[in-house]
Amino acid sequence: MGVVIQGVPVVRGRAQGLTLVTNEPISFWGGFDHHTGEITDRRHPLSGQNATGRILVVPFTRGSSTTTAVLLEAIRSGTAPAAIITTSVDSFFALASIVADEMYAKSIPIIALDSSSFSSLQTGMELEIMEDGSIHVRTDIN
Repeated sequence: MGVVIQGVPVVRGRAQGLTLVTNEPISFWGGFDHHTGEITDRRHPLSGQNATGRILVVPFTRGSSTTTAVLLEAIRSGTAPAAIITTSVDSFFALASIVADEMYAKSIPIIALDSSSFSSLQTGMELEIMEDGSIHVRTDIN
């Protein structure tokens, strides 16, 4: 079975996958390669990790609205995370997902969690995100 964490759906959707977790904000402008899904900011703790198809757990973005453009391109090209979990409503992530849905009929869920729930997540957990913002954490993995 597993644990259920209730989040706030900023952009509704369903996704599942393994988490990639950081407590450091990330800049997609110059810090994320939308061609490959790699986190390229060499000063970031997730440097060299690939976020494609993962559930990216990041407190918020760092930088400017170009994060929206880079994430939008990643969604279009299929190199985006499967979903993004944050600590609050992040308008840059939300805008990218909403525009991707309008332009390409593709979007990714964006979920906001309270700080306690956010800090309970670790890299490598298997999650399933539901339309209502609930996050099912699998704990029965061998």
